[in-house]
Amino acid sequence: MDGSHFLQIPGPTNVPHRILRAIAQPTIDHRGRPFGEMGREIRLGLQHVFGTQSDVIIYPGSGTGAWEAALVNTLSPGDRVLMVETGHFASLWSEMARRLGLKAELISTDWRSGADAKAVAEALNADRSKSIKAVCIVHNETSTGCRSDISAIRKAIDETQHPALLFVDTISSLASSPYFHDAWGVDVSVGCSQKGLMLPPGLSFNAVSAKALAASKSSRLPKSYWSWQAMLETAGSGHFPYTPSTNLLFGLREALVMLRERGLQQVWDRHALHARATRAAVSAWGLDLVCQDEKALSHSLTAVMMPQGHSADAFRTFIEDRFNMSLGNGLGRYKDRVFRIGHLGDFNDLMLAGTLSGIEMALALAGVPHKSGGVQAALEVLKTSGRETGAGAKENALLDA
Repeated sequence: MDGSHFLQIPGPTNVPHRILRAIAQPTIDHRGRPFGEMGREIRLGLQHVFGTQSDVIIYPGSGTGAWEAALVNTLSPGDRVLMVETGHFASLWSEMARRLGLKAELISTDWRSGADAKAVAEALNADRSKSIKAVCIVHNETSTGCRSDISAIRKAIDETQHPALLFVDTISSLASSPYFHDAWGVDVSVGCSQKGLMLPPGLSFNAVSAKALAASKSSRLPKSYWSWQAMLETAGSGHFPYTPSTNLLFGLREALVMLRERGLQQVWDRHALHARATRAAVSAWGLDLVCQDEKALSHSLTAVMMPQGHSADAFRTFIEDRFNMSLGNGLGRYKDRVFRIGHLGDFNDLMLAGTLSGIEMALALAGVPHKSGGVQAALEVLKTSGRETGAGAKENALLDA
């Protein structure tokens, strides 16, 4: 088809030309001095993005692998873990825990809000023996467009005086929403490359607290490829214990430079603005959001309910065939009921306007009941929202403290 494809799924996201050019560099010796210098630079950059001064471990793998690394490096067979079913990916993480031999205890929700800190506190208070070893929360649930308040979860754990570790999946929120591994008291943060970091899939991360490292000393779950120990032994040199994804690391270094240039606060503000504009369009169309808690609305994506009797998958196919644009599909209990608009990563106002225009045209052509004026409503948000200058200074003070 003519023109560029509009990739508006919530990840993998559009990869900027600067990063593509960096990835295209000739591969270098991953045991050599230049590679070690790059490795150290990347780890410092990731610490800034995660908001931590602790170790950030880099794996050649997907975010699913980083889920597993968080669990197997800290826990033992039969350990209890508390999880909140905020959506499809939270459910998958709990299924993984069970397959690994852990006792995953799931707090159910309607998938239309973030994790409830009070429910977490109640579950921890009921654990008189303090046998729950970890609380696992998805910060931004990619299937629903709902964010969880991690600082509130941390407060709930602290107020119950429970020793459980706090694990957070920040896969679709890292470099898209404010995130502070250290300030929020997270023990293991799980991330990956293909969302806010603007890279292709293939890299995943664990940011690890001192408490999590201490827990790893007594962990008895089997691990080899995902073991932290060998990775940390070589981290100071910038090298890896096995062959890394060299060219993706070239791209990651460039992505971290770009985020520093823009300032994380400015990047977060831009994501929040695009989310507000998208929701204004959805509201004007008369369609419903999956996320019903205003405080939990995602900055990374917007999940939209199709009107009763209309197939979300058929609509997505129509829009791809007619306008060369991909939207995210519904997952789990929302299969064929929801389409998801990704507005994270390398993205600007005109890209959002084009995306929403394509959706509004497709709604009309496909005969989906809606009101007109969604694009205009989004443009009004974009026009009336001023851009801060020098916005990166606010977050640098906290991240570098």
